[in-house]
Amino acid sequence: MKINSHLLVVIIIIGFGRSVYCQNWYRQINLKGSWKFSIGDSKDWSKPDYDDSDWERIKVPSPWEDQGYNGYDGYAWYRKHIEISSWAKGKSLTLRLGRIDDVDEVYLNGELIGQTGIFPPHYQSAYNATREYAVPEKYIRFGGDNVIAVRVYDGQLRGGIIDGDIGLYENLDAMAIDVNLAGRWKFKTGDNMEWKNANLDDNSWKPITVPGFWEPQGWPNYDGFAWYRLKFWVSSELANKKLVLVLGKIDDIDEAFINGEWVGATGDLNGNLDDFNKYDQYKQFRGYWISAGVLIPNKENVIAVRVYDGYRDGGIYQGPIGLIEQSKYVQYFRIHRSQPLRNQSKNFWDWFFN
Repeated sequence: MKINSHLLVVIIIIGFGRSVYCQNWYRQINLKGSWKFSIGDSKDWSKPDYDDSDWERIKVPSPWEDQGYNGYDGYAWYRKHIEISSWAKGKSLTLRLGRIDDVDEVYLNGELIGQTGIFPPHYQSAYNATREYAVPEKYIRFGGDNVIAVRVYDGQLRGGIIDGDIGLYENLDAMAIDVNLAGRWKFKTGDNMEWKNANLDDNSWKPITVPGFWEPQGWPNYDGFAWYRLKFWVSSELANKKLVLVLGKIDDIDEAFINGEWVGATGDLNGNLDDFNKYDQYKQFRGYWISAGVLIPNKENVIAVRVYDGYRDGGIYQGPIGLIEQSKYVQYFRIHRSQPLRNQSKNFWDWFFN
């Protein structure tokens, strides 16, 4: 069979543009069932060593109105003690809490790992958003007691962790990231190219969870430019290797900088922004090669990501997020491009590239 050369180029471009990052979730720890519970609000309740022995117990998931707190609107906290053993080291873990009515903050061993919605006085409900929070390995107490604490505010009607497959999940198809950078970043709406600079004072910027859309994290209905920043360290052993900056998926287009140096982009931020979704860039996986000398070993480095969202959801919304050796990155996609996406039927593109 003969294939027109121009058609072949189009086929290759479209085929390689498709999403290939697989997510095959396995629930390692089932968190459905009994949790400690108290109405009221105190930031001390996020601490792992807080004595919650006199707290009541409540079923999760289920609205708290169905469990004796009929008519209660306001603040409440959930706490759950779990053991996480060495099986979790080096794994890609996500805490799934289903839907929470209306607003939440989630802590692991006293460290904030995510939030959705806006607490009073600038209250913004996110009752319909599914909560999925990346779990940084540095916060886990391997082999010991780990405490998940969930702060909830309910504005009206039902309240609490109301439904979903609650648990600690592992992505079995996850990319083996060398430096996991998922978690809390700095964030600011607007656009200023000075924000790429490593020495910028970003102390006034707001925290945001990455990955995760920015709308349910305090910027509802915002379309336009925004920047993310993160400070991190990298060892001399790793900094001297060929590395890729992995930023998962971003809605809609972006460009990334490390220590003020441009490292990659998806979409044209300097072109016609009305074409922001011309090639479905929000579906494309971000992996940016890092040139030699960009990273500073054993010192503070800064990633800055400039994002433009043209419509509806926006931001760095899906992982993995971090640094990986180039050889591992290439090998990962060699393996996964030869396999059809899980939970999807095999289509023409899978057949073509196989």
